[in-house]
Amino acid sequence: MHPREQTIFALSTGRAPSAIAVVRVSGARAKDALRAIAGRAPAPRQAARAVLCDAVGQPIDDSLVLWFPGPGSATGEDVAEFHIHGGRAVVAALFAALSEIRDMRPAEPGEFTRRAFENGRLDLTEAEGLDDLIHADTEQQRRLALRQLRGLLGDRVRDWRERIIGASALIEAGIDFSDEGDVPTELIVAAFCDIELLRDEIVEVLNKQGKGERLRDGLLVAIAGPPNVGKSTLINQLARREVAIVSPHAGTTRDVIEVQLDLEGFPVTVIDTAGIRDSEDPVEKEGVRRAKERAGDADLVLWLTENDEASEEWRGDHAVLWRVRNKIDIAPVEKSKAGAKVFPISAHHGDGVAELVDALVRFAVEFFATREDGLITRARHREGLSEAAQALDRSLNLSNEGEELIAEELRAASHALGRLLGRVDVEEVLGAIFEKFCIGK
Repeated sequence: MHPREQTIFALSTGRAPSAIAVVRVSGARAKDALRAIAGRAPAPRQAARAVLCDAVGQPIDDSLVLWFPGPGSATGEDVAEFHIHGGRAVVAALFAALSEIRDMRPAEPGEFTRRAFENGRLDLTEAEGLDDLIHADTEQQRRLALRQLRGLLGDRVRDWRERIIGASALIEAGIDFSDEGDVPTELIVAAFCDIELLRDEIVEVLNKQGKGERLRDGLLVAIAGPPNVGKSTLINQLARREVAIVSPHAGTTRDVIEVQLDLEGFPVTVIDTAGIRDSEDPVEKEGVRRAKERAGDADLVLWLTENDEASEEWRGDHAVLWRVRNKIDIAPVEKSKAGAKVFPISAHHGDGVAELVDALVRFAVEFFATREDGLITRARHREGLSEAAQALDRSLNLSNEGEELIAEELRAASHALGRLLGRVDVEEVLGAIFEKFCIGK
């Protein structure tokens, strides 16, 4: 039997031990698994208590079982669930009993979701939303992922594709039935109006500056500056734990250290970079090169100094740079030199760090303002929409070249949106997407 036709099973809850564990089974033999191990299949979508037994009648656990006949299940196939106690031995015994059933095997990562996609229960954008929801670290990421799972992008793409098909039908009717009396002669005019509107809608989404993509990836903040000014101490303060080695010797940090923060629900990655200075040490020189590269990619750079005099600030391509004056416990900063973008702190004692964090929260709120409304959350989405918009634009520029060429560009636009949904010609991307899922999803 082909692996796609086999019945699969996996632990769908967290790693044992746990209070309760859910083992999910999906495929044609799911009902047979219930009968063999639980003694019967309960009424659809109703939990029933059952003593689970292995092939020789030895009890495994006292549990609850559920039965979800396809196609009205999560995967579109027959699905069974065993709600058991979450001890490792209990899970292992149930797995062993399931493995004894013919044509049944453990699931691969993402295989449940892939079957849901292949059976039409999810489109590809919704499957990606599910993956993002599983890996969401902050409240705002959770909200965006849930909206994607509920069809945030998929519903719009389906609507656009249907409208493109409608416009294409008008164009092709003019080609195929131009001699028929009941076919309007101005079909192309109506089609072009809708094509232009469609292109403008897609371009507007593309012009949202990657808002959803950035919310998914997070704000990037780099701590940079000369050696031995307290960068590692500051990142430890922000992380509220020791993530970087602190030493009085210059050049201790040789590589980029990253910390993930949740600032009022917004994802923020703070990076501690090597001290920027000229050095003959090849390892330190590489650290400085990486520091400059990462700081150049940052949305915000905190340039750390320990005096009030102008320093040789390295300026990359980042949009915003704040100066942070450290070690005020040793040399207090003059009030006249402190400003909205100059923050006096003591990274060692924590003085001023709370004010700096508050400023970072405000910056994150402003940075992500309206970004939750962005439809695009992945580069694949942007590429598909760009391809569709370009095809629509080309069709508008072919108004004097003949209906056949216009219809071909409309088919290309529809095909690009179909690939985005995962309904046409996407086999090459499926493995890359679903292999990143956890086992049991």
